[in-house]
Amino acid sequence: MPIRTRAAALAALTVAALAAGTVLTAPAGAAPKATAAKATAAKAAPPRFLAASELPPHPSSAWTAGPVGDGFPVELAYCLGEGVPAYDYRHRVFHTDLDTSAVQVTVVTGSAAKGKALAALLNKEIRSCADRVEASDPEVEAEGRFYGTLPVEEGATVHGLHTEASWGATDIHLLSVGRDGRTVTVVGWGQMGDFDDAPVAAFKKTTKKAVNKLH
Repeated sequence: MPIRTRAAALAALTVAALAAGTVLTAPAGAAPKATAAKATAAKAAPPRFLAASELPPHPSSAWTAGPVGDGFPVELAYCLGEGVPAYDYRHRVFHTDLDTSAVQVTVVTGSAAKGKALAALLNKEIRSCADRVEASDPEVEAEGRFYGTLPVEEGATVHGLHTEASWGATDIHLLSVGRDGRTVTVVGWGQMGDFDDAPVAAFKKTTKKAVNKLH
């Protein structure tokens, strides 16, 4: 939702979600007992993450990639909080020197069927995000858009979310969900602005790279 600054936007959305009873169900260490399939997956090479150079180019500032960490990223709590199944998520946060930021989260589920189900759930949550944002804060108007699917591995979908606060601040987000077998990734990008400021074509390229790099 559009908040005064990018950091304030994420913080306000997260606080609103928690106030409404939303709880992240996938923090680090909250995963259920490992099955034999998960134990096998753990021995395999973990999914690879995007590099800073693979994000949509910023016109005046270079991207910086943070370290890969465990757990579901709080940066996605505004859309993906309540109802996200507990898995061993890993994530990486990116930022520029200005107001643009990005995040990628990956997870290896127990099977291709579970990966498909998780991807479907995440897409459903993103599609309903605008309604939930408005319900959590009467001073915010939100609009979601669907930018289609991408032919990469088992497929990826791309979404947009624009929010505007009563005091005039606006924020634009792009989110994608992609899957390679039992591995699922979500990529998020955001900055102050509206749909006209969203680098949709470049973000689709980033999403394809994210899915292709998983394994």
